[in-house]
Amino acid sequence: MSSSTERRTDGRGRTKGSVLSGLAVAVGCALFLGGFVWGALIYRPYTVPTDSMAPTIAAGARVLAERVEGSEIRRGDVVVFKDSVWGDLPMVKRVVGVGGDKVSCCTKEGRLTVNGIPVEEPYLQSDGPASPTGFKAKVPTGQLFLLGDHRSDSLDSRVHLTDGDHGSVPRSAVSARVDARAWPIGSVGMMDRPAAFSELPGGTSQPGPLRPITYAVIAGTVLILGGAAHGPLTRRKGSARA
Repeated sequence: MSSSTERRTDGRGRTKGSVLSGLAVAVGCALFLGGFVWGALIYRPYTVPTDSMAPTIAAGARVLAERVEGSEIRRGDVVVFKDSVWGDLPMVKRVVGVGGDKVSCCTKEGRLTVNGIPVEEPYLQSDGPASPTGFKAKVPTGQLFLLGDHRSDSLDSRVHLTDGDHGSVPRSAVSARVDARAWPIGSVGMMDRPAAFSELPGGTSQPGPLRPITYAVIAGTVLILGGAAHGPLTRRKGSARA
């Protein structure tokens, strides 16, 4: 009698375990695939061809850029853009000025200023002046002033100062904002918004949904692996009891 009861109890336990295992795998697949689809719709990978953004982004590094409208761009953002005056290829630079700003360099301390306010730029390649050559520019409405972080090796707005828009590009030229470094492994991580720009009017932009997307994919992976492993473990325990 006890043996029959034990078999029925064990059978119900295995059935319940199978249901929970299947549910975990189903939820895991939904999170895993949903995260990838969500990420594919919002982000696109991009390879940075030069070292003009070093040390923030090295030459040949892969980044994840969020698809955004030019109107969403704020000072401090690292953006992917394409402008016919600059060339036919997409470029990656940092926004240091927006429409109406007066951007200049350098102060006696070697800092860049935006509307007369010195900006601390810890992301620059060297500890020297924020630009090896001095410059001044007023950014037209609807435009963006862009510089590389490797100021001594970057062809940016400073090179185009004599153009009609004082070296700036239209907001509409921007196709994406870099949110994270994806390769090489040692550089993987989210892009920080510079604190100095957050103190200026308009502040800095908010990070995209890359973190929740990553969490969804990781959680999905854990549930899939855990659910898939539950069945063999349960059968092994049942065989051991038998």
